[in-house]
Amino acid sequence: MRNSTLAADYVKRAAARLHAVDVLFEAGSWADVVRESQEVVELALKGLLRAAGVDPPRVHDVGDVLKAERSRLPSGLAGEVDQLAAASRTLRRDRELAFYGAEDLTPSDFYREDDAKEARAAARLVVDRVHRHVLPESPD
Repeated sequence: MRNSTLAADYVKRAAARLHAVDVLFEAGSWADVVRESQEVVELALKGLLRAAGVDPPRVHDVGDVLKAERSRLPSGLAGEVDQLAAASRTLRRDRELAFYGAEDLTPSDFYREDDAKEARAAARLVVDRVHRHVLPESPD
């Protein structure tokens, strides 16, 4: 069963979180930009899956699910599924490290502005592409 209201909510919240990512970027909090960008991507892609009638798994990287369910996704996204999945996978790898760090790694020392720029760009790309297909009639 398709819950279009829930799918739309995910995508709207992902778009709203992009503003938080921008605030973190302006503050120079690179690790937090990476972490929050991952959450934006996760939420937007889960919204896309829900809109396509796929119950997203409770995992942080849904890239493999996107690829497996490619035929159920909007045809306009067919050529971009691999790029969306790659953004999900890449940001997933940094999710915990950017937030918690490790004994030998402090997130604020490890992540750089370039890392934040790449993460934010991926989040923007995903939200833009998903928004067009899940909420095409809705302005930002």
